[in-house]
Amino acid sequence: MRSSYLVFRNGSAQKVFIMDNLDIIRSKVVVCRLCDLSLKRIRAVPGEGPLEAKLFILGEAPGRHEDEAGRPFVGMSGRFMDRYLELAGIDRSAAFVTNAVKCRPPNNRKPEMMEISACSPYLLGQLSAIKPSIVLALGTSACNALGIRYKQLSDVRGRLIQHDFHGHSLNVFVTFHPSFPMRFTKPRAEFLKDLKTVASILGRS
Repeated sequence: MRSSYLVFRNGSAQKVFIMDNLDIIRSKVVVCRLCDLSLKRIRAVPGEGPLEAKLFILGEAPGRHEDEAGRPFVGMSGRFMDRYLELAGIDRSAAFVTNAVKCRPPNNRKPEMMEISACSPYLLGQLSAIKPSIVLALGTSACNALGIRYKQLSDVRGRLIQHDFHGHSLNVFVTFHPSFPMRFTKPRAEFLKDLKTVASILGRS
């Protein structure tokens, strides 16, 4: 199914076409030039996981290890996340894992809104193809990519939100990006609690 979507490139709107097919989306991501993040990347990171995934994990952006491997969450944050997913009883291999932007920002900075907008067709296509039961939004950039409004992450963290994303009704659960509890011990219990809540919701779906 082909649909059009507006993205912003160099300050101007540009219409692109997306397809609700993971293989086609992947093939487009790896050669994408919609924003300047493509200029210094080693590899774009489309995301990975099964088409029938009930859980869609959305992070921020690839880091150095992800840029080198072309796979999401394979560095320190990814290993930390994997450990906590396992503690919560969530099988990462059964989830689809991707990021708000598909290329590494310079010096691991947060992605800018124009970069997030440029990647939106890919995110929308992946969500359309998979139709997950829950989207696990990891941190502020994931919330920004989905258009979730908040003043502080605590406004939306730790609860299930019904959210419309360009005509798609999503169940979104917001928690910390794993890099935060990885660095600081205090939020680790809350992070694990959030993941256990997601596991419980998935068990009932």
